Amino acid sequence: MKKLIGLSSIVVLVLLIAWGYFYFNTSSSDYAEKKAQETKQVAIFESNDTLIFEPKRSAKKTSVILYPGAFVDALSYAPLARSLADAGYKTYIPEMPLDLAVFGKNKAEEIIKQNSDEHFVIGGHSLGGVMASRFAKEHAKDLQGVFYLASYPDKKGSLEETKLEALSITATNDGVLNWKKYGQNKRYLPKKTTFFKIKGGNHAQFGAYGKQNGDRKAKISVEQQTKETSAAIISWLKYDEMRDQTNG
Repeated sequence: MKKLIGLSSIVVLVLLIAWGYFYFNTSSSDYAEKKAQETKQVAIFESNDTLIFEPKRSAKKTSVILYPGAFVDALSYAPLARSLADAGYKTYIPEMPLDLAVFGKNKAEEIIKQNSDEHFVIGGHSLGGVMASRFAKEHAKDLQGVFYLASYPDKKGSLEETKLEALSITATNDGVLNWKKYGQNKRYLPKKTTFFKIKGGNHAQFGAYGKQNGDRKAKISVEQQTKETSAAIISWLKYDEMRDQTNG
């Protein structure tokens, strides 16, 4: 009987994943592919199933790890990663198994281990943010902070008792984010959390993969939302660096 129940669970999981691919699966836009082209300022390459955007000059001491949302490929976050790298922040986007961060929660572990000379913040979009928060709870000593894009921590990723700092970015026209749960789960955020809301933005435009089922129409362009998202993250990172210099 136990074997039968186990087999049934696997079948259900496979069917749910197949349904998710049919209903939610997206592909990166032309805008994303354009932003994934190397420039004089930023080197862009893939290593160990991770997209890396590396400043060629004067990189900051803090690097960024970004977990993609569910059924969204890593390349869709190229515009955001490029903006962060243009500002001096090396950015890593792990490619998730089946495009689901739930199967790649610990992807950041190897990145941190192989780049021990860098300081890290981690974050993610939607499901990616949930799983990034779970990773952060287990590896708080290896991180400087956590950011959430249309996302929030769950109980398993609660950071309320850590000394980490967090940034929560949402968009007013987001039709996918569970706003009720977002409000309830604020209790799992660190005490030092900065909140930022993008007026007119939606869920899908935190990446660059076109429309997403269940989302509301954005009132601003994906380029504008990317600009505001990166500006909020960069401002948060700069404040953290400035505070460290003052305390040092």
